[in-house]
Amino acid sequence: MFVQSIDATRIGVVGLGYVGLPLAVEFGNQFDTLGFDINSERVQALSGGLDETLEVTGEELAESHKLSFSCNPQALADCNVFIVTVPTPIDASRRPDLRPLQSASKMLGAIIKPRDIVIYESTVYPGATEEVCIPILEAESGLAFNTDFFVGYSPERINPGDKAHRVTNILKVTSGSTPAVAEYIDWLYRQVITAGTHKASSIKVAEAAKVIENTQRDLNIALINELAIIFDRLDIDTEEVLKAAGTKWNFLPFRPGLVGGHCIGVDPYYLTHKAQEIGYHPEVILAGRRINDGMGAYVAGQVVKQMLKKRIHIDGANILVMGVTFKEDCPDIRNTKVVDVISEFKDYGASVDVFDPWVNIDDALNEYGVEFVQKPCVGEYDAVVLAVGHSQFKQMNIAEIRALGKSNHVLYDIKYVFGADEVDARL
Repeated sequence: MFVQSIDATRIGVVGLGYVGLPLAVEFGNQFDTLGFDINSERVQALSGGLDETLEVTGEELAESHKLSFSCNPQALADCNVFIVTVPTPIDASRRPDLRPLQSASKMLGAIIKPRDIVIYESTVYPGATEEVCIPILEAESGLAFNTDFFVGYSPERINPGDKAHRVTNILKVTSGSTPAVAEYIDWLYRQVITAGTHKASSIKVAEAAKVIENTQRDLNIALINELAIIFDRLDIDTEEVLKAAGTKWNFLPFRPGLVGGHCIGVDPYYLTHKAQEIGYHPEVILAGRRINDGMGAYVAGQVVKQMLKKRIHIDGANILVMGVTFKEDCPDIRNTKVVDVISEFKDYGASVDVFDPWVNIDDALNEYGVEFVQKPCVGEYDAVVLAVGHSQFKQMNIAEIRALGKSNHVLYDIKYVFGADEVDARL
């Protein structure tokens, strides 16, 4: 039913963030591809060969010879395959915020033609594509689903900042609304995904597979975070315990930490939302979320305890937080839990400086109201918190880090950058 032809396939990628841009670049190496984003400044930068997320190099943009960019929705009209990679965040009440997905669907509904295919990659709960997106496409287009137009779902698996695991070498789950469409979508992704594909039996299965990938990781980290809290009260070093337990072949190598980002700290709420909608209260998943969401306050409390032990006044203290992104060597500040630590320090009456060489300062200020220092002052701080394990911080020796503090200060290491004997405390 669908012609598997590179010449006949014209792809439109809607959303050019960490997920959409690398995918658009790969497809643009083989297919006529249009990268669309509502942010005109983003489109202008990409057209000039600059990706501020650092996921794609200028050389890769230039070599993707069939790729073009636009912020005009009408430019998508010539495409026949649309891949939606818009964000799916949560709101202040930790409920799914589907507005970007709904807006993208509404826009495409005004554009799609008979035989067009819309593929969603944004993380959602099982059933969202068919319950939320398809009705919008039908209403806006006047076309009939699975008669005039078709839909697929292929969950994104992008890991921001990871130069080893790129879009092409991460196995891709695919699905389609009919067997023929599923086969075509699977073929399409196989043209650029060298790691191969896994064709799911339905869109709901593909949606569910994505949302549990990060729910599983969230729960594993929550367990280790809870163990870290217990071991601290027992005066046992958590890292030593984990290293000892890790000598068993099947022990999973998770570490405690702040769980932020666009996936692990968000996706579980999509699943729990759907579970509650169908009358089931998910106790284990939500318990893990409570633990991980509370780790920012816990870390700040631990630092304050160390300061009190050294008779350092908290009210009016100067604290340096090193790193604010949600993971190392990446400029991504989405849903970072470091801001929770900063907020707690401010509630204690402390003055907080933030230093992060990876971050766009204006973006962080607009998003979280976090102000930065271009370079920390030597001998200025009552406490120094290593919050993110950026390579620049790891390259500094312990003496350089300690020199940032006053003669009497606390050095707290969330990311195990240094050994237990070199810092005052670790998570």
